[in-house]
Amino acid sequence: MAFSLFSKNKKAIIERCLDDYATKMRLKYAPYYHAMEAQQGTNIRLDGHDMIMLSSNDYLGLSFHPKVIEAGRAAMLKWGTSTTGARTSNGSRTYHLELEQKIASFLGREACHVHAAGYLSCLSSVATFAQKGDTILADKNIHSCLWDGIRLSMANVERFSHNNPVDLREVAATIDAKAAKMLVLEGVYSMEGHIAKLPEIIEIAEHYNCFSVLDDAHGFGVLGRQGRGTVDHFGLNDKVDIICGSLSKSLASTGGFIAASRDLIEYLRTNSKQTIFSAALSPSQAAIALASLEIMQTEPEHLERLWKNTKRYRDILHSLGLDTWESETPAVPIVLGSKERAYLFWKALLENGVFTVMSIAPAVPPGKDLIRTAISAQHTDAQIDRIGEAMAKALKSI
Repeated sequence: MAFSLFSKNKKAIIERCLDDYATKMRLKYAPYYHAMEAQQGTNIRLDGHDMIMLSSNDYLGLSFHPKVIEAGRAAMLKWGTSTTGARTSNGSRTYHLELEQKIASFLGREACHVHAAGYLSCLSSVATFAQKGDTILADKNIHSCLWDGIRLSMANVERFSHNNPVDLREVAATIDAKAAKMLVLEGVYSMEGHIAKLPEIIEIAEHYNCFSVLDDAHGFGVLGRQGRGTVDHFGLNDKVDIICGSLSKSLASTGGFIAASRDLIEYLRTNSKQTIFSAALSPSQAAIALASLEIMQTEPEHLERLWKNTKRYRDILHSLGLDTWESETPAVPIVLGSKERAYLFWKALLENGVFTVMSIAPAVPPGKDLIRTAISAQHTDAQIDRIGEAMAKALKSI
């Protein structure tokens, strides 16, 4: 009986998965898991066609910088391809310590820890420091990695309206004053392109004695002095307990980081399962992040070009009457309002040589189905002109 029931359930699971896959594959153009055949900067080749990449998080355009490429190559020749182990055992190297010290110093923090994935860093920044019985105040639109951290912590969670200090205050006022509380938010929200209203939000967090965790994956390299991020942008470095983020955006690498006080980082290293049991960052990726961090501080033209491109691109979208969800950053959504319109718009852009990403509910709120685009410092004026032409054609298609 038990075996029969298991077989029946197993069949149901398989059929459900196959049905979902078949639905997606009936589309002439499937919107996800595209494999590029070649890339050079913001130029890619897909299915034999040359296209402009308009959804990469390579904000500063450093992934093809000669110094960055050479740093990765030299590290691989010196250290090999991988540490083949976790930091707690055989995987720790001096280059990890150097990268951590440089990031901590750049952000004005005592210490830092780097992981092999940004998802791990952001997840563990919540799961490690909150526990059952605590209460987490979370912006409704935070990234999946933060929600996973919240679930693993087993803490109580109270959501507040996206980037809404008034709602945060109202929610915080309902929580037992004696309860340990954590605030979880992002510096720049990658789908919306919004900058967190950090001064007002942190003021409320302080009033209610909240420990604060800020994911700045999309603010690091984009905002603040030399790209120090959202906290530096508002001059609030002494008000936020943990800054976590990714090495795969402005730093043109892979991996993630958590920057905080020395005590908090030591606690992470001895209590976080994600940290203790995951393989260490590879030599080449650490060297790439180090080189990119150095370039951020010595070659300001990349950040300047990024914001020049962002303004020009946003002006084009607004001239076409497209809804950019009041984006303030190089992460610029184009809100179409339904998955059908989003798909048709995405397909039209693809057919006109512009590669973007489609995001639909539940990845975004219902009615906010969108095309996620991102500007890079590497986009040329000619490319932005071509993008504008493609947008105009896509708009006609819907």
